[in-house]
Amino acid sequence: MFYTWMESPVGRLLLAADETGLRKLLFGGKPESGWREDPAALAEPVRQLRAYFAGELRDFDLPLAPAGTPFQLRVWRELRNIPYGQTISYGELARRIGSPNGSRAVGLANGANPISIVVPCHRVIGSNGKLTGYGGGLENKERLLALERVSNNRI
Repeated sequence: MFYTWMESPVGRLLLAADETGLRKLLFGGKPESGWREDPAALAEPVRQLRAYFAGELRDFDLPLAPAGTPFQLRVWRELRNIPYGQTISYGELARRIGSPNGSRAVGLANGANPISIVVPCHRVIGSNGKLTGYGGGLENKERLLALERVSNNRI
């Protein structure tokens, strides 16, 4: 596994990938044992993230290889279908994956998302419209949503 760090408007990000694709994008964190630092191997994800933070990129085009259960993978795939600048509730996400009573399970899967930002778990909010849990902190969730709102208004 290769890794690199990236400074961003939401803090230091750790990116990790292997030959199959991006496996992790974490707020802070530490490289795991056996990982090798290789910024060149992650140049494209870093380029796309910089474009996203500059308001110039809405859809990431990267090979992704998150590790998770079949249920988690279903949730993470559906997260990628939430349009840029929009939000949905955990209940709506559960309905979209065919598990209408599974909003808690969806919330747990959302919280376990290993590729934040690219797999936009920040676009999922409470049914009352309030921001709820986010691995990168609620302040960063609001920053990401605000970035997308501002960018939507410019385009």
